[in-house]
Amino acid sequence: MPLLGDALVIAGTVCFAFSNVGEEYCVKKNDQVELIAMLGLFGLVVSAIQIFIFERKSLEAVAWSPTMISLFAGFAVALLVFYTITPFVLKMSGSTLFNLSLLTSDMWAVAIRLLFYQQQINWLYYVAFSVVAIGLIVYSLNESSSTDGRATGTEVAPHYQQLPSEDGSTSGSNLDSQEKKQLEGAHGIC
Repeated sequence: MPLLGDALVIAGTVCFAFSNVGEEYCVKKNDQVELIAMLGLFGLVVSAIQIFIFERKSLEAVAWSPTMISLFAGFAVALLVFYTITPFVLKMSGSTLFNLSLLTSDMWAVAIRLLFYQQQINWLYYVAFSVVAIGLIVYSLNESSSTDGRATGTEVAPHYQQLPSEDGSTSGSNLDSQEKKQLEGAHGIC
């Protein structure tokens, strides 16, 4: 049975990573408000179907007290904050850094385990956390150095020229002689 659990965790992680990459694509190409609204709408529909199919009996067995209702409300608020902030983080840093950063969240579980329960931590946790932290640092350094030489989405890289048909022009007659010389020099046309 542990093998099934490991396989389910790996499958869930892969699906979450695909979701974040898709969400990053949508955030960078479309409106963030629309993305959050669609996540909320489809998340509600999918979650309701899952609860109806898989968790109906468990949900009916819950003893609804004010404490239980406040715990559910707190969980809902935490998810609201998480999924509202996520598109902004994805737009600023990308899904790779976001997913790597989520790996450091286990640090809080370890801190609570040490401070509140006075339990010992396996030495492998410190090795794993160090590898994740080093990976975050290396990725951040490489990402910042590689973006220095890249053109942004609205700029055209120096070795590429935008053709008249790409910028909405219908004829090539609006290119002045200096731009024609640049095009001929860049493409080796004599």
